[in-house]
Amino acid sequence: MSLFNRALVELEFTDHNGQTDSMPQEDAPLTKPTLGELSRFFLQLGTLAFGGPAAHIAMMEDQLVRRRRWLSRADFLDLLGAANLLPGPSSTELAIYIGYRLNGVAGLLAAGVCFILPAALIVGVLAWAYVRFGSLPGTAAVLYGVKPVVIALVVQALWRLGRTAVKSRYLALIGFICIALARIPLNPMIVLCIGGLLSAIGSQVTNPDHSAGLPAIATTTFRAATISASQIALGSIFGAFLKIGCMVFGSGYVLLAFLQNDLVQQRHWLTPNQLLDAVAVGQVTPGPVFTTATFIGYLLAGCRGAAVATVAIFLPAFVLVAATGKFIPRLRKSWYAGAFLDGLNVASLALMLVVLIDLTTTVSIDPVTRAIEPAAIAIAVVSSALLLTTKLNSFWLIVAGAILGLLRMRG
Repeated sequence: MSLFNRALVELEFTDHNGQTDSMPQEDAPLTKPTLGELSRFFLQLGTLAFGGPAAHIAMMEDQLVRRRRWLSRADFLDLLGAANLLPGPSSTELAIYIGYRLNGVAGLLAAGVCFILPAALIVGVLAWAYVRFGSLPGTAAVLYGVKPVVIALVVQALWRLGRTAVKSRYLALIGFICIALARIPLNPMIVLCIGGLLSAIGSQVTNPDHSAGLPAIATTTFRAATISASQIALGSIFGAFLKIGCMVFGSGYVLLAFLQNDLVQQRHWLTPNQLLDAVAVGQVTPGPVFTTATFIGYLLAGCRGAAVATVAIFLPAFVLVAATGKFIPRLRKSWYAGAFLDGLNVASLALMLVVLIDLTTTVSIDPVTRAIEPAAIAIAVVSSALLLTTKLNSFWLIVAGAILGLLRMRG
């Protein structure tokens, strides 16, 4: 068996004690991994996790909550809500939060670096090939088959997390309100805050005797994060990607809008076609979509540019998680803060649902002819059914989708 296949088997079926177990473990007691086990998991995930932030979140939930039992689903949802509240790459920040929760500051660094590094190296190689040969043939075909699988991964994550997050009819109502607000569209940050505040207000109405403490905690947290970010002054590439890392909320699709505005329209560092190629590479490679910055950095200044852009765009995530990570357990001890996090979790799922609707429309309708794409719809439906009814690792579905996409284009 090759090292790649052995790593994949370990990621799919092997728990932290080295024992093989393909059965769900949701009733088993929680276990704490060593720093080495945590590092190995995120190194494997960063090497094999295709499909973008929604897919990464789904894989982390499946492996760390359901299979390995390193986190409870409630803890996972709290960390996911906090990651969605911060600017920057949500799945990377979730990995960093998980590392901090399980192994402190060392875990924070290990989880983040191990999740980012494989993708950055792969994207760097592709950037070299792009500069050397002038294009990346086959990207459109691969994306045609992979995007429907991403839809299925989001469906799976919404189903699993929603059963835990939607604890009452009132939280369900908040979810519907957040969906409506997101469709206006309203800034994702505002939607998240509204969800949390509505839940906290509902808690005040039903339990007026509880005390809070959330405003002081929130003020201290964001003041520390702002000071840490604002004191950094570096070169033009570093500054441009640091700004993007501090400002982008939401998915990798939001990143595209920032890159278009800053690097194509204002700075004229890239052509529109180069930007689309860079984003396509970020979509079809494993790990964080924000490694698009690695590709662009290489185009601008070679290997040094790739390293600088990568560090700059991910640095705010480490700073913000380090500044806020210690407050998450404290928030749960406060009645109002816990209610705020409940609303935040529901709002996060509402935003994921809106992204799912947009992705489904994009994948199922040809952008040029506006014709229905039955093959893409079939891949999404079959993948969703397999993920919801079997224990099949999503990596194999992504590989199958890519192959089907290539076969369709060649046929």
